[in-house]
Amino acid sequence: MKDNRCGELAVIGMKGCEQFVSNVDYYLKDWRRHGEGEGFVVPVSCPRFGSGEGKGMVNVSMRGKDVFIICDVFNYGVTYKMYGMEVPMSPDEHYADLKRLIAAIGGKARRITVIMPMLYEGRQHRRAHRESLDCALMLQELVSMGVSNILTFDAHDPRICNAIPLSGFDNVQPTYQMIKALVRAVPDVVIDKDHVAIISPDEGAMHRCMYYSSLLGLDIGMFYKRRNYSVVINGRNPIEAHEYLGQDLHGKDAIVVDDMISSGESMIDVCKQLKEKGASRVFCFATFGLFTEGFAKFDQAAKDGVIDKVLTTNLVYRRPELAEKDWYVEVNMCKYVAYLIDTLNNDESLSALLNPVKRIQTLIEKHRSAQAAQMRMTFDDKI
Repeated sequence: MKDNRCGELAVIGMKGCEQFVSNVDYYLKDWRRHGEGEGFVVPVSCPRFGSGEGKGMVNVSMRGKDVFIICDVFNYGVTYKMYGMEVPMSPDEHYADLKRLIAAIGGKARRITVIMPMLYEGRQHRRAHRESLDCALMLQELVSMGVSNILTFDAHDPRICNAIPLSGFDNVQPTYQMIKALVRAVPDVVIDKDHVAIISPDEGAMHRCMYYSSLLGLDIGMFYKRRNYSVVINGRNPIEAHEYLGQDLHGKDAIVVDDMISSGESMIDVCKQLKEKGASRVFCFATFGLFTEGFAKFDQAAKDGVIDKVLTTNLVYRRPELAEKDWYVEVNMCKYVAYLIDTLNNDESLSALLNPVKRIQTLIEKHRSAQAAQMRMTFDDKI
């Protein structure tokens, strides 16, 4: 069989990504080296001086290698010492370390791919007034430093790829993994239009919800945010109310789909209204669970029956105690990322991986068959 690999594979995990990268490496070793020998992870470091200044160091030669750098710029669980104080790393500092490691490679790699699950400054994707375009600048800067491909997940606005129209940019959706995690966590969920509805929490999430709706054959509803544009609090106009547009929800489960949960205030308000409108159960799908104000609101919402399950991926850092919450379901993306790396390193098309329609259809058929078999067993037991 012909080897189409672009170069010898090298995987770099930035600070805070060690466990995720270790899991990705496990799959790559299993597929390529049958679990024997060394893995593909390259040892790197980004030490800092007492003043907070830093540098990037790559401890082996990268000449001719196909390098994949996995970077979680939202990992505030990583800290460093500055003037004797323990300081959590901000997205700016993670991004600076990413550039340091690219600079340390020094142009010797055959190709560099950056996997940044949640885009740095992804919410600053368009200009409304006299303000910066941080996400576009970041993409252009990485390309100017020699990055060939950039992979991200569920970009806040996928049109940000227009900032680098001549360079590789892939926006990956975790749709299949989300649905798979739901049917495993809630085996009795019946996924058809009579039992489940897809809900968009705002106008911006409609394209995600339309995708789920078309794949699963479900009805769709949406909320729109009524904001007070005369006031600015924490850099944004506060939301005064969420108004619902859609069909009757009585007796149906609702799946709320968004790209991220930040503080969770808007998500909980939407779920509360869905319950008031008759939804039986409410499941929240969010690719990134930031939980910037902790878990207390969600604990209370779960206790009050407002939310039933919250599903987020392990693509960004989450506090360890989140895994212990009854209302939380982790969506593991390690194997999928390993598939993406393996495919790109072999210079093959990502189209099959980026289009999960067949896999989702197979998953739903298996789920329905399992439910039908369970119903038959229950009926036989009653007889």
